[in-house]
Amino acid sequence: MSAPDNLHAQLQAMRPMLVRFAQLQLRNQTLAEDAVQDALLAVLEQPERFAGQSSLRTYVTGILKFKIIDNLRATTRERQLEPDEGQTEDEAIDSLFVADGHTRDMPREWGNPDATLQQKDFFRVLEVCLEKLPAKTARIFMMREWLELETEEICKELAISTSNAWVLLYRARMRLRECLDLNWFATR
Repeated sequence: MSAPDNLHAQLQAMRPMLVRFAQLQLRNQTLAEDAVQDALLAVLEQPERFAGQSSLRTYVTGILKFKIIDNLRATTRERQLEPDEGQTEDEAIDSLFVADGHTRDMPREWGNPDATLQQKDFFRVLEVCLEKLPAKTARIFMMREWLELETEEICKELAISTSNAWVLLYRARMRLRECLDLNWFATR
C-alpha cells in the first residue's frame, strides 16, 4: 500500500469518530459531515504539513476544531456583503483585496494545533472521561473549554440560562477532575 493510500485508509477509519465529535458540537448531521470533509480535505491536499509530532488523529482533530469554530461563528455572525452606493457587487468584493490578490485585512492567528495537542495520551484519556459524561454536560464543556466559546454564545446555541450553563460547567469539571485523577494523574 502506497503512502497516499495508507493516509487515505487511516482518514477513512477515523471519519466516524470525527463525525460524532462534529455532530456533538454542531447538532446538525449535514454541517458535521461538511466540517469533517473540509478537515479531511485539508489533510489530503497538504499531507506534508503533518510533521508527526502528534498522532494523525490528534492532528486531524485539531484541524476539525477550527472548522467547527468557523461553522458556529458563521451561523451566528454571518453578514452579507453590502456594496456601497453606486458600487456593484463585484466592485465591493474587489475592494476587499489589494492588487496582488492578498486580503487588505490579515486573518486572525489560528495558533499551532500540533503544539496545543502534543500530549496525545492525555487527550485520549480526556476523551474517554468526556464520553462518560451526560451528552449535554459534555457538549457544554467542549463548547466552553475546547472551542473557547463565550458563555453568551453557548447559552444562545443551547437555549439555556447563564446560571444553568455555569451549573453544567461546574458538574462537568468536577466529574472530569475525578475521572482524570483516577485515570491520568494516579498513573503518573
